[in-house]
Amino acid sequence: MGTILNLYSDKHGEISRFLRDFYKYNIALNNDLKWEKVFDNPVEMADIVSALIDNKDLYKINIWVSLDEGAFINVTENNIDKLIRYLYERYPY
Repeated sequence: MGTILNLYSDKHGEISRFLRDFYKYNIALNNDLKWEKVFDNPVEMADIVSALIDNKDLYKINIWVSLDEGAFINVTENNIDKLIRYLYERYPY
């Protein structure tokens, strides 16, 4: 099982706008209030999570990650540094 990143918003189009700004191209979403991506290498999600936290004033989006099956962590500006350090310690490849 990979690491899961979930983005949630109660504002229509907000996740699409963030993903377009982050990836520099449009991403078609089935549900514009939720987006989920599975990462085989959990360290790869550090960039997108950091970008969203750094721009939290521009986007009304909640971030949840699952590093272990069935357990999700709400990512905030209070725990982002510890989460990223943990990712690099647990998955050093």
